[in-house]
Amino acid sequence: MPHKVNYEDYDYGDYYEYEDYDDYDYDVEDNGEAPTPASESKQETSKPRVWSCAICTYDNEEGMSVCDICGVLRTPLVNNNRKTAPFKFDVPSPDDLVSNGLHSSKTGSKGNFLDLKSSRVSSSVSEKNGSVNTRSSAKKSDIANVLMPKDKQDSVDERNSLKNEVRASSRISDSSSVVMAKDRLGTIDEGNCSNHGTVDDSISSSVDGTESSSHTGNLTSNMKNMSSTAKSGNSTNVSARKTNSHTQYKPEKWMLPDKKGDRMTQLNLAIVGHVDSGKSTLSGRLLFLLGRITQKQMHKYEKEAKLQGKGSFAYAWALDESAEERERGITMTVAVAYFDSKNYHVVVLDSPGHKDFVPNMISGATQSDAAILVIDASVGSFEVGMNTAKGLTREHAQLIRSFGVDQLIVAVNKMDAVQYSKDRFDSIKVQLGTFLRSCGFKDASLTWIPLSALENQNLVTAPDDGRLLSWYKGPCLLDAIDSLRPPPREFSKPLLMPICDVLKSQHGQVSACGKLEAGALRSGLKVLVLPSGEVGTVHSIERDSQSCSVARAGDNIAVSLQGIDVSRVMSGGVLCHPDFPVAIATHLELKVLVLDFAPPILIGSQLECHIHHAKEAARIVKITSLLDTKTGKVTKKSPRCLTAKQSAIVEVALQEPVCVEEFSNCRALGRAFLRSSGRTIAVGIVTRIIEDQQ
Repeated sequence: MPHKVNYEDYDYGDYYEYEDYDDYDYDVEDNGEAPTPASESKQETSKPRVWSCAICTYDNEEGMSVCDICGVLRTPLVNNNRKTAPFKFDVPSPDDLVSNGLHSSKTGSKGNFLDLKSSRVSSSVSEKNGSVNTRSSAKKSDIANVLMPKDKQDSVDERNSLKNEVRASSRISDSSSVVMAKDRLGTIDEGNCSNHGTVDDSISSSVDGTESSSHTGNLTSNMKNMSSTAKSGNSTNVSARKTNSHTQYKPEKWMLPDKKGDRMTQLNLAIVGHVDSGKSTLSGRLLFLLGRITQKQMHKYEKEAKLQGKGSFAYAWALDESAEERERGITMTVAVAYFDSKNYHVVVLDSPGHKDFVPNMISGATQSDAAILVIDASVGSFEVGMNTAKGLTREHAQLIRSFGVDQLIVAVNKMDAVQYSKDRFDSIKVQLGTFLRSCGFKDASLTWIPLSALENQNLVTAPDDGRLLSWYKGPCLLDAIDSLRPPPREFSKPLLMPICDVLKSQHGQVSACGKLEAGALRSGLKVLVLPSGEVGTVHSIERDSQSCSVARAGDNIAVSLQGIDVSRVMSGGVLCHPDFPVAIATHLELKVLVLDFAPPILIGSQLECHIHHAKEAARIVKITSLLDTKTGKVTKKSPRCLTAKQSAIVEVALQEPVCVEEFSNCRALGRAFLRSSGRTIAVGIVTRIIEDQQ
């Protein structure tokens, strides 16, 4: 993709070596027509010479002073206040030059072929010289026809007509017309270059200054869009992409769930909280009590944990299976497990709580329908988790709400460390409750559960310890999970599955793992893999590590694909319906909320942008306006920076294209998170996808 530069300040002298035109011998014909170099006397045997434009890379004829496509000058002048004459001709008289269109009556000196003041063509000068340029083009065209053999004139005429088509396409900003005309024009160029008898087209083509000045921006933009499309393999033009509306989609009967089916509703439950709050121990204990971990397996975990001097980590090791996780005593990746409650088939997403692995937490917990926020009730531990500098309790709560989760169970763990004190529980509830309400959680959607995972108090049954039973009369943790509202599913929309992880088999097959956000899948179905743009066939589907024939919205599955290269499927991509592809973009408009104690966000700030499972380096290119956090109305336009607790509209440029949709069209692909220096500094939604301008 061409690099965006300032044409007025950029020095092209390092890239091009210009011919010394004083070394040419020019002969002037008796009829006063255009002077012809002696070196071109045998034009039918000479190979045309070209120079490449630094902006659009188009090959122009040697005699062209400006690019025939984008209008950029071949020799921009560094000093705009000094007139220069880069092309000099030894001509007999100014009158002869005027008659040939090479000199204007408005031009100052006699010996100057071109007199410019800046690197851009002045539209005012072009208007004054418009008639002269027209006469010059006609004269030169006649000369070319005389000098050129008849069998070559037809190709030149076609070339000129195609150039006009390119210019006309740029006026109406139709990039597809530009592509077609450019391809046909390039075919003619290749044919001409292969024939050594072709005359240099520099005497038969001319760029009008006015036209170049007025249409350079549109055509350059179209060329950039074409380069971006060629790079990604897919068009980032949103209007061209959305040829099919979701209203036109009609699901087949097998895609809709059977109302008489006995299959339980799936609930994706994220376990989040500060590091060492007991998330993995709580998850492991639940799995053991509900029969997902056998007594034999549990005995093995206890024995291994005691050998390493970490006896209290036995239940956590049921989920933290890697050697590094067990050695460090922390969760590093999102562990997935399953259990069945009275109302739901629950998918447990045990998320890491260490600050170094928050990106993994974002990637995994973004699939959740509800969440359990685990709090360490120990004296000092809760306060560290709520600390603005190092605490992850605040950040995890803000992220969970930004994922769209509005149902939250607050599990106040390790109550045994404070003797099941009601005062301690009430103090945590007051402090944390105030913060959660500021994040957007409603009191009706919050459930507070005091418990002890290590001592098995208030997990799947009512507590039997008198110290807790004396003042707590609420539900246990499992009952609180069953009381959650069932999540809505989009069964009748086109297929959409963000890819969380990619598994590669030894036989060359690739499996994409993730949550099916919309639609349904079954074996033999064709799917489109983005952003690579490859189409593959579903070979098999696994749900809960077991093979299944059909998967529907809400299921966490692993899809084995065939007929597609392994390297074309990547984490952060999307599986979608071939007729309803999602957008691929690098330039987004976001509505963001800057979090507490975040550093100022300036134009040009380098950040990390997380969208579903994709993570890309990003840069703030524009701060459009500040918004009132309560009403959403614009309070200030084009602020210099953003500070904590401010809401704003910003434009973000991503380093690589990502699969994304506007939040109003698809919530799963329309949420964004901005991080810097290991902390989440802003959360928001995608309000608009901007065509790539890089």
